[in-house]
Amino acid sequence: MAAPAARRCCLGWDFSTQQVKVVAVDAELNVFYEDSVHFDRDLLEFGTQGGVHVHEDGLTVTSPVLMWVQALDIILERMKSSGFDFSQVLALSGAGQEVRACSPRTRAWLLSHQQHGSVYWKAGASQVLTSLSPDLPLHKQLQACFSVRDSPVWMDASTAAQCRRLEAAVGGARALSRLTGSRAYERFTGNQIAKIYQQHPEAYSRSERISLVSSFAASLFLGSYSPIDCSDGSGMNLLQIQDKVWSRVCLAACAPRLEEKLGSPVQSCSVVGAVCPYYVQRYGFPPGCKVVAFTGDNPGFYFDVMEITPEIIGRHRFSAENRKVPAFPREVEVRALIEGQFMAKRIHAEGLGYRVMPKTKILATGGASHNREILQVLADVFGAPVYVIDTASSACLGSAYRAFHGLTAGTDVPFSEVVKLAPPPRLAAAPTPGASQVYGALLARYASLEQRVLSELRGAPASPACDRPLGSRDPRPCSE
Repeated sequence: MAAPAARRCCLGWDFSTQQVKVVAVDAELNVFYEDSVHFDRDLLEFGTQGGVHVHEDGLTVTSPVLMWVQALDIILERMKSSGFDFSQVLALSGAGQEVRACSPRTRAWLLSHQQHGSVYWKAGASQVLTSLSPDLPLHKQLQACFSVRDSPVWMDASTAAQCRRLEAAVGGARALSRLTGSRAYERFTGNQIAKIYQQHPEAYSRSERISLVSSFAASLFLGSYSPIDCSDGSGMNLLQIQDKVWSRVCLAACAPRLEEKLGSPVQSCSVVGAVCPYYVQRYGFPPGCKVVAFTGDNPGFYFDVMEITPEIIGRHRFSAENRKVPAFPREVEVRALIEGQFMAKRIHAEGLGYRVMPKTKILATGGASHNREILQVLADVFGAPVYVIDTASSACLGSAYRAFHGLTAGTDVPFSEVVKLAPPPRLAAAPTPGASQVYGALLARYASLEQRVLSELRGAPASPACDRPLGSRDPRPCSE
């Protein structure tokens, strides 16, 4: 990438499952620099597939912590070699997670994924962070700083026992949901910490700090431990969502002395400090560069790892007659995979009360948002137009916007005011005429077959097919 002209900017980082990415955004909110390090392609020595290691049990999924650190080193060195002017960086922020959400108020849907990974800093690591040498890359200096070298990530589904124990400790799944916003989920960080404590007590004991991937990444820039932000902390089964403090009963159910290892949570727009001298001396960042808290018609069911909703694992293919089949023709397989993912999202979103209405718009983000064929399927399944932004690095872009918002800390400037200059999304795909009739029937079929798979996995008798229209508010069971 050619050396960009010097201009004041903020950096947005994304520490995602498969890569680390960065964008630079100027004061007019234009993206003028992008780069990424793909773990499988650029860091072959870690031997990951899709950025992770899936263990023999098929449930345990981890990523090497040092892989993330080395990826950061590589990007920063590339930026330096390209002539990027770090002295113009006003602030930076980032994401260790992306979320899937939909807003009934704006009638817009945002589809992505969520990451709950955790990092375990070994006793003494804080001293290493505060005394980083500008002569060496980060990964060389942090090699001995982690008590758990392979971090559990959002794909891990190996903590069912810990989930049940946590729910029992607070009085059941509903009580936990009222307290933390969710019932216990295997991938949520509190349950992952409980597993580490129970199976590797010596590693837990040696951990002086436990970070989420987001606060871990912020810590690398601060040269000290960054607090967990409340948004990311809400995906741990540990945070009292009303009070935004750690739940003592949940902490106690997971592991001893956990509160001191987590630190106090902060608001997502908080400025948690400035970049440490390492970045000033090695790359030329200004000493005052702020760090804003880092936040991350043949039905086919493809769940290579346990999903939250529905709780299904495996690949379940059905013919047009609703009979299970071992495989599809290649061209059908691809279509079924994409359709199945979008149908599942619509079904479960509507199960939560969201409705596709005449003014509904979908905002598609991430790498696949540049694939017109995928966007067309999305528009057809939801029966709504799909909009995109110019960059696929949406998590990075949002992080850069948050960095700009962080510069206004203490002034009560709303986030909407900061991003009002942002380029508007553009229309990428509109529903194909007649698609709503096709998918109306197929969605009902998909929902019925999903219930059948769930019943089979749980050993319960399958419910009869439901012929009610999707989105029906009829409270009676489908069998009536």
